[in-house]
Amino acid sequence: MEMRKDSMLSTNKRNKIISGFAEYLTATATANIVRVTRNTINTYYKEFRNKILKSCMEESRVDRGEFELDESYFGAKRVRGKRGRGVAFSLKNRFC
Repeated sequence: MEMRKDSMLSTNKRNKIISGFAEYLTATATANIVRVTRNTINTYYKEFRNKILKSCMEESRVDRGEFELDESYFGAKRVRGKRGRGVAFSLKNRFC
């Protein structure tokens, strides 16, 4: 997977971010492991999702319509001591 050219992160840190994404870790958990900010991890996760979307679109060869990648959080925003949120992703296809 081609990575960002303007990245200041080492290859080791980028590989840990990829591992966190592959293991379905939250951005916060991955940020604690890699020791970077959560916003940095969110930027990488979003980039990964967009690349997956582009790959799926190329495989299906759908040339018409509009696609939207949606991310939703379920549950309480914060429960004392625990983060009780579930994440769901959906891909919507809107034909013109």
